[in-house]
Amino acid sequence: MRFILLDRIVSLVPGKQIEAARTVRADEDYFRDHFPGFPVVPGVLLTEMMAQAAGKCLDAERRPRGKAMLAKILSASFRQWVRPGDETRVHATVTANDDRYATAECHVDVADRAAAQAKLFFSFLAAGNLAAEFRDDLLEDFLAGQGR
Repeated sequence: MRFILLDRIVSLVPGKQIEAARTVRADEDYFRDHFPGFPVVPGVLLTEMMAQAAGKCLDAERRPRGKAMLAKILSASFRQWVRPGDETRVHATVTANDDRYATAECHVDVADRAAAQAKLFFSFLAAGNLAAEFRDDLLEDFLAGQGR
């Protein structure tokens, strides 16, 4: 199963806000069981989409504190089904950001309608703990295209 749940970054202000997108493919493995006859994206994966977007926003600052890692879901709610073929827009706004932790308010929209929202808490993993060859291709490619 593919676990990078964003296809592209639409806009980014490092450490402040991000908009990313994902088109939900009909052949996603989890649709076989969630739910047969009425496939929907699990809420936990919508939450992970939001966490990945917010994490990229924080990592784009390139601060020496390390890689942003989801540490706690402060709240999450789900408002409408996300189905195969839907184009999602994932938004995150960083609401607190220091060397030890960060928080973000996030939401996922489909066709300009709220599908999910969450408040997320992040801690940071020291870069020395990452595999030497680690590279966030989606973020790095976006930043390279922005001249950063």
